Amino acid sequence: MEEKTIKIYSSYQKILLVGEGDFSFSLSLAKAFGSGSNMVATSLNSKEYLLEKYSRASSNLKELEDLGCTIIHKVDARTMSEHHLLIDKYFDRIVFNFPLFGIVYHDLHRILVSGFFKNARKMVTQNGEVLVTQKRAQLMKLFSLAFKAKLLFFGSIPFNEEDYPGYVNKKGHGKECDETFPIGDSRTFKFLRDVDFPDLGV
Repeated sequence: MEEKTIKIYSSYQKILLVGEGDFSFSLSLAKAFGSGSNMVATSLNSKEYLLEKYSRASSNLKELEDLGCTIIHKVDARTMSEHHLLIDKYFDRIVFNFPLFGIVYHDLHRILVSGFFKNARKMVTQNGEVLVTQKRAQLMKLFSLAFKAKLLFFGSIPFNEEDYPGYVNKKGHGKECDETFPIGDSRTFKFLRDVDFPDLGV
């Protein structure tokens, strides 16, 4: 099968998407690949919650399912490696876009991202990448949290919504969860497993 790409993502990669809102980012990738069979897309909330809160969730989920994407709801990024459908699953790319955006409690952000990194390290393949997209102004010790989880920063690229047709970011919290927000100067930060800690036999 011919490889298809969109920015830093490829149809040859096994991709895990974490913390999806209305699943428009997952759908953008799947449409670019012509299939979602190489992807697992997850959300923290239940399917019922998503259908109630996000105006496009129903159609996005239907299209993803038709494209062969595996969809899993009620997946907590802090414990995802222990989820019964994700145990012993490994991925070439693990993606978390705008984790906990809009929450002013920095401790909550730190706890979420720290837990995500620790779990992602258990699930990423030997040469895989863990990807976090954030506004640069909101990094809040992103690199040190990754290092504590034995992940090493190795670069970043600008994140532009127009690079992902159909993607619309969502606030994801409260009464305005279905509304978008300006992403400004955002980048996707890339992390690798530290080769000095080779505890994953894949």
